[in-house]
Order: sequence, then structure tokens, then C-alpha cells
Amino acid sequence: MQLRYHYRIYPTPSQQKALARAFGCARVVFNDGLRARREARREAGIRSGAARRSARSAEGISAR
Repeated sequence: MQLRYHYRIYPTPSQQKALARAFGCARVVFNDGLRARREARREAGIRSGAARRSARSAEGISAR
């Protein structure tokens, strides 16, 4: 049996600012980590699955 709960919050203006700040910081940290990962993969010459499929199709090899 799976249960699901829905909650609705009504933050005060000061809580809204604090939440916006916290989520904004989390977004910046996530994006910085993602950028670092992409740069590291690029420097190592590792391509993503989509890039590999694109390269295969350009070579005439069918991508599965």
C-alpha cells in the first residue's frame, strides 16, 4: 500500500525570503557542480550518450 500526503505551506514574508535564499544557494551549488562535471568530462574526452549516438549516425552506423 502506498500512501501519499500533500501539504501546503503559507510562509510569512521573512520565511519566503529565507526559503528563496536557501533554494537560490542550492541552485548555484548544483549548477557549479554540473559545470565542473561537464568540464572534467570534456577534458577527459568522455562524451555523453547523445554525443556518441550523434557521432555514430554521422559515421553511418545505426544507433541502437
